[in-house]
Amino acid sequence: MWTPQSLKFGAFLAPFHPLNADPALQLRRDIDLMEHLDHLGFDEAWMGEHHSTGAEIVPSPEVFIAAAAERTERIRFGTGVVSLPYHHPLITADRITQLDLQTRGRVIFGTGPGKIPLDAHMMGIDPSVQRRRQGEALDAILPLLRGEIVNMETDWFTLRDARAQLPSYDPAGIEVVTASTISPNGSVLAGTNGLSMLSLAASSQIGFEALDRNWAIYEKVSAENGYVADRSTWRVVNPMFLAESEADAERAVSRRIQSMAYYANRQNGRYPEWGETPKGVIDHWRNEGIGEFGQAIIGTPDQAIAQIERLIEKTGGFGTMLILHVDMADWEDTKRSFELFASEVVPHFRRRNIGRQESLQFAEDNRDYLIGGLVGAIQQASADYFDGRSGASDGVKAQV
Repeated sequence: MWTPQSLKFGAFLAPFHPLNADPALQLRRDIDLMEHLDHLGFDEAWMGEHHSTGAEIVPSPEVFIAAAAERTERIRFGTGVVSLPYHHPLITADRITQLDLQTRGRVIFGTGPGKIPLDAHMMGIDPSVQRRRQGEALDAILPLLRGEIVNMETDWFTLRDARAQLPSYDPAGIEVVTASTISPNGSVLAGTNGLSMLSLAASSQIGFEALDRNWAIYEKVSAENGYVADRSTWRVVNPMFLAESEADAERAVSRRIQSMAYYANRQNGRYPEWGETPKGVIDHWRNEGIGEFGQAIIGTPDQAIAQIERLIEKTGGFGTMLILHVDMADWEDTKRSFELFASEVVPHFRRRNIGRQESLQFAEDNRDYLIGGLVGAIQQASADYFDGRSGASDGVKAQV
């Protein structure tokens, strides 16, 4: 049964980086962030795959995860996501299985159709076929990961007596996840194939309204195909940046947030008035959202808690809350944001301080008895001491 205490937490990186900084340093900072998240006790970190438009600079999440895994101990890594139509299914299955073995089972295989139109254009892929190809790729990859021999031919790949020669680290297999936004397509695909679900647009106005509907579809389709929909494997994404106060958060992001908005707006050929100042961008992202990813929390831990509780109420509960990380603050402020989340938001849901709070409440409720007893004990000890000394003194006088 789902409870708030079972909720897990992680980070989701596209990643989004400003175009005016050194990409080598940006990649190193992302790896440093993985170490920081591992140190803070976060459960998961996800890295996307993109090939164009400048800001999203990781074309191979597998390469990134391989490096990050060597610098971490317990955090799990998700591919967020592998764009299946861009790769031959056998190569995809082999890469993810190798990565699963190298990380000793810390890999989550996130899948999707591919998002950025220029990526598909450069590869000569018609965007109208990407979702079909995602389904076809899964039809091949899933049996390969189960150790089956696959023969299959489509208009874009051929498999002849194909098999994955490496096993998964865990005999139970590798968790496979598919992305979902607003339409029920992701829910249907996940339910049909027994996959976990990743809701990328959870905090957008339209995406939020679709959350419970898409979960209901996922449950129905899962049951029709012999699977059980498990809330513990449902992941929900929300942009967040935290500081001690709203004003501190705004100051921290003001230097870079405008460039990140400019990147997104340029792709759509829009130059809105709200994008002309950092304050305008902050207000827009808070109220309207960061594109499909939805409304951002740029504020305090209490505001993050309130938003997560809102998502729980809407969904009825999910497994993992993923913070969409956007590179819009300096390194120290970025680390502090995740530290605040780990130290104040996570314990709220996992009830890690309930015993401490109950202990203090008991002491307060019984203060008269407890403090009265303590004072009485101190007074009695003092009386016994001085009475003892007095008796000893009387004995000495008697001997004289």
